[in-house]
Amino acid sequence: MNYYYKETKIGYLTLTEEDGALTSIRFGKSDLKGNFILSPVIQRAFLELEEYFEGKRKTFDIKLNPKGTEFQKRVWMELEKIPYGETRSYKDIAISCGSPNASRAVGMANNKNPIPIIVPCHRVIGSNGKLTGYAGGLKIKAALLRIEHI
Repeated sequence: MNYYYKETKIGYLTLTEEDGALTSIRFGKSDLKGNFILSPVIQRAFLELEEYFEGKRKTFDIKLNPKGTEFQKRVWMELEKIPYGETRSYKDIAISCGSPNASRAVGMANNKNPIPIIVPCHRVIGSNGKLTGYAGGLKIKAALLRIEHI
């Protein structure tokens, strides 16, 4: 595994990659087991993230390989379908996953999303329209939504 961290407009991010695919984005600096190296995949991911933070990118092209259960992966695939500048509720995601009574499980899968921002869990809000938990904190979630003019 390769990893690298650097400061961005929303603070330090640590990115990891394996076998030519991005595997995680972590908020803050992380010292992980592996090679601290700015690999081509990580370099490309940081470039795409910076373009997103500047409002120049609405979709990401980097190859992803998130690790999780089949249900989590199904939820994350649904998150990727949320268009830039729009939000969905946990209930909306549960319905689109074919499990309309699984809002809580969707919330847990959202919480375990290893590739936030690119897999846009920040676009999921409460049914009442309020911001709910986010691994990077609600301040960062709000900042990401402001980038998208939400």
